[in-house]
Amino acid sequence: MLEDLKGMARTGVPVLIVGETGVGKEAVARLVHDWSNRSANAYCVSNSATLENTLAESELFGHTKGAFTGAEQSRQGLLQSAHGGTLFLDEIGDVSPAMQVKLLRALQEKKFTPVGSNREIEVNVRIIAATNRNLEEMIKKGEFREDLFYRLNVLPIQLPPLRERKSDIEHLSKYFVDKFNLIHKKNITGLSPTTMDCLKAHAWPGNIRELENVIELAFVIESENEISPESLPE
Repeated sequence: MLEDLKGMARTGVPVLIVGETGVGKEAVARLVHDWSNRSANAYCVSNSATLENTLAESELFGHTKGAFTGAEQSRQGLLQSAHGGTLFLDEIGDVSPAMQVKLLRALQEKKFTPVGSNREIEVNVRIIAATNRNLEEMIKKGEFREDLFYRLNVLPIQLPPLRERKSDIEHLSKYFVDKFNLIHKKNITGLSPTTMDCLKAHAWPGNIRELENVIELAFVIESENEISPESLPE
């Protein structure tokens, strides 16, 4: 499936990733950005589930000094920070109805107004959204805007559990190797063929989060330039 993403990534259109918790929606979003022609520009992340309404609006659109209690200085929002690049909206199904309206306008008009400001800012941002909820059912219940759904769902990606797409393990492993080389300041070139066979034989009940944890643990243990089976947890 990940091979198919390379062609999708180059289109530049909005992407909606749907899948159960832990299947790697954020990892796929990052790959779409990295494989796109926006890869040299910013990649910003917003998790709607962790934000209250006022804070969510400020995080996305920014605010001016004094716009609300605690706004001691102006702040640039994620939409502006991601100009020329990609903004990943995680848990889009948890966005409030009021925020849905403002987000839809920003996507349609490619401009927005920071909280407390009367000046519009134009942006060029690719939106990748993700959810573990059934947005179509939410639309029927009046909990999610149909027009926003279609604006986000230009390129839908249904992400099955890792156990159902083991061909992706090799691509994901390379992604995590590159990531942890930077974090741990190592120069590991990859996984041995036997190590890869071990990974593909596992059921991965924890999905991609489990795979990421396994590879990071192997980084801590491995003393050579290639991850061996001995560095994997039992």
